[in-house]
Amino acid sequence: MHFAHRLRPVIMVLLVALLLLAFLLSLALGAVAIHPLDTLKALGSLVGLAEVAPETRLIIEHIRLPRSLMGLMVGATLALTGAVMQGLFRNPLADPGLIGVSSGAALGAALMIVLGSWLLSGLPSGWMPYATVLGAFGGGVLTTLLVYRLGQTAQGTSVASMLLAGIAIAAISGAFIGLLSYIADDTMLRTLTFWNMGSLGGASAEKVAVLALCCALVWWRLPRQAKALNALLLGESEARHLGIDVERVKRELVLLTALGVGACVAAAGLIGFVGLVVPHLVRLVLGADHRRVIPASMLLGGGLLLLADVVARLVVAPAELPIGILTALLGAPFFLILLLRAQRRGGL
Repeated sequence: MHFAHRLRPVIMVLLVALLLLAFLLSLALGAVAIHPLDTLKALGSLVGLAEVAPETRLIIEHIRLPRSLMGLMVGATLALTGAVMQGLFRNPLADPGLIGVSSGAALGAALMIVLGSWLLSGLPSGWMPYATVLGAFGGGVLTTLLVYRLGQTAQGTSVASMLLAGIAIAAISGAFIGLLSYIADDTMLRTLTFWNMGSLGGASAEKVAVLALCCALVWWRLPRQAKALNALLLGESEARHLGIDVERVKRELVLLTALGVGACVAAAGLIGFVGLVVPHLVRLVLGADHRRVIPASMLLGGGLLLLADVVARLVVAPAELPIGILTALLGAPFFLILLLRAQRRGGL
């Protein structure tokens, strides 16, 4: 145990190095490969510290830098909210999708893709490019508020009731998405299909700026609840005896998770298994203390999603594999391996 404790700072340094390496590779690799040194020069040219070929700067500044920043924020936020939900539900199998935010965001996006031109006919045409993003974000927040309301009891907020309500909302959302897919034309159906697969290809400076505002609040507030999450691991009554305002903490965790995941789904579509696998893996290595789990999950989540995006760009080049497919193909078997190992040891 003492040896493992001494390794923890080394592991955190390695996670930071992995994130920086993944960010550099994300900027350098793609349909047009750029030497890492030229990539660093291009970054320097953005602040006047270096000179680089105009076409290299164009690729880095307008295409890859927004994409890499979006990948970093989405990966870190999904892993952060996954760690928080696993702590709140006291279950390493928990996922942000359990409270309905992902399914609600998917339904909101589907509504805008299929019926947006009719629903938003009274709004200026300049709003239409952002209809899917706004629909996804609004759908995620509204379904989360509904799940939270359904979880209210006379004794407070029931985590079990929220879990069951989230499962029901996800099923209803899936049914409505199927109905919208049925009535969609070929163009709408193709857009809906690719959005549900997840991709960072639509990254832009405007999307990154909006996503950064949402993520900044989530990154600032959720890590501050690490001690409360540690107390909740002992049980809600024990946490109350330790001076934790359990109802306020649960409300803040759920709403901030809705904000973070809703913003990520709105920006990049549905990307699965990051919020499930990353915190689980971190706990296996660093233990259950959320003061370590939360920052380590953010670093690992951001780095792994950036690496997955690099693979998605290269594996079928010059085409691009949807990143949601890749995270599912890699994450699901890996999680099954972790699950089988845990079962052999006598439990999760």
